[in-house]
Amino acid sequence: MDKIWLRSYDEQVPDTVEYSDHTLYQSFQAAVEERPNGVATIFVGAKIRYQELGRLVDRFANVLASLGVQQGDRVALILPNIPAFPIAHFATMKLGAILVPTNPLYVERELEYQLNDAGVETVVILEQLYSRLKQVRNRTSVKRVVLMRVQDFLPRVVGLLFSLKNRSSADYAKEKDNDVYEYRFLMRNSLPSVSAAEVSPDSTAILLYTGGTTGISKGAILTHRNLSVNVRQTRSWLWSIEEGEEVFLCVLPFFHSYGMTTGLHLSILTQSTMLLAPRFELANVVKQIKKYSPTIFCAVPSMYNAINHYPDISKSDVSSIRLCISGGAALLATVQEKFESLTGGKLVEGYGLSETSPVALVNPTHGHRKSGTIGVPVPDTEARIVDPERGDPLPPQEVGELAIRGPQVMCGYWNMPEETERVLRQGWLHTGDMAVMDGEGFFTIVDRKKDLIISAGMNVYPREVEEVLHQHPKIVEAAVLGISSPIRGEIVKAFIVVEEGEEIKKQEIAQFCRDKLARYKIPKEIQVINELPKSAMGKVLKRILKDESSK
Repeated sequence: MDKIWLRSYDEQVPDTVEYSDHTLYQSFQAAVEERPNGVATIFVGAKIRYQELGRLVDRFANVLASLGVQQGDRVALILPNIPAFPIAHFATMKLGAILVPTNPLYVERELEYQLNDAGVETVVILEQLYSRLKQVRNRTSVKRVVLMRVQDFLPRVVGLLFSLKNRSSADYAKEKDNDVYEYRFLMRNSLPSVSAAEVSPDSTAILLYTGGTTGISKGAILTHRNLSVNVRQTRSWLWSIEEGEEVFLCVLPFFHSYGMTTGLHLSILTQSTMLLAPRFELANVVKQIKKYSPTIFCAVPSMYNAINHYPDISKSDVSSIRLCISGGAALLATVQEKFESLTGGKLVEGYGLSETSPVALVNPTHGHRKSGTIGVPVPDTEARIVDPERGDPLPPQEVGELAIRGPQVMCGYWNMPEETERVLRQGWLHTGDMAVMDGEGFFTIVDRKKDLIISAGMNVYPREVEEVLHQHPKIVEAAVLGISSPIRGEIVKAFIVVEEGEEIKKQEIAQFCRDKLARYKIPKEIQVINELPKSAMGKVLKRILKDESSK
């Protein structure tokens, strides 16, 4: 049964990939030298070519060094997908400092915890977010802050209009504390040029914090080798990418591992163009697709589903998109089929975690794929199903915990040796996801261990119920979870969003589910809501729904 999934690879994908000791910063340098006139980023119409991006990265590395940033220091980036992110990202890497990507939506409590846990001394932050940092800075180890503005990267006229529209936010500079600097002024200074630090491939590159949805947020320690290996594994899987010819639609936030690897890092490795979108605003994203013809789009299912249901999608040309990966949540077959029919491209489901840099399993893009599965392990990666209690490997068709081993797996959690020991055992990462492997080596996520619903002693996996609900013609989105019941232990509750102008009754849903689900799996409670709460990544936040239900 060892690596039976290799038989399902596209013939163009190798069983193993040749890796070098080159860091991602060295890949960035190569892109600047080999494709200087190629467009690196597009943001609100403004284009930055690789030669210019290289100059900006070098200058900002000089800035950070002049402020005292040294090799091994932790630098937090609190930025959306604007040109500031790749500039700060690769400038930090050039110095050999450790990146701490931070969610711009974090509230003060979350910011304070992450900055202190990582021991961050330098923060690069969007100016509009500074007041939030200001509230907690005195309780952290932060020594210096660099403010970046959106208008610093806009065409002159557009930037002026943006400044006028957001005049109130200009007061941040007046309120700032000591050792708070503005990017636009720092970049005008003449500073000594710094050389790229010599870093070991096995030294820490990033502390990538998990979302904390299952408890306290944990910093996954990812080395330069982890990151470099994983982007090359992803590149080998997406074999049809043409070097220097692709346009990546970068909507997934770069602070998240998925967006960072499949957007930022993969674009740089393939010397392609990043079409930057700070937020997933449906009408604007469709407009950007039509205007700039992106070819690669890695996203979460809710984004594909939203485009499918865009009112004027039939009038919008989205046919430039030819290659997509979906991750972060289950990709329903109905969403996959409709999106492929709209674009004519390929959309396949994959799987990854912050702890795996993140790409670990993906469906083949052009050959044998299986809808509803997360695909097969990418080159040089192993996966197996184990008993969730004992850790013993289980045979095909048996449900257990998914475990992953490969060169992209993290070293451990920052300052959490006990948690590291719990999830990393003999080189295997125990993911906490319940899954099953079939006879061809395709894996299917059944659900998170924590999301399993036990109703009157029977196991109910929310994903299975959600798959059925999404088949109903009136339902746009659905989320299923377990609610405490004094009689059954838990009952199944469904939160649904219906098509605009439609109404739906509980009896109608129960009848629809009756011939598709066992009786104990049919939702006993149904709540119609306007929209499902989602994270910045587009993941449905079931903990918020659960909290609402318990009130």
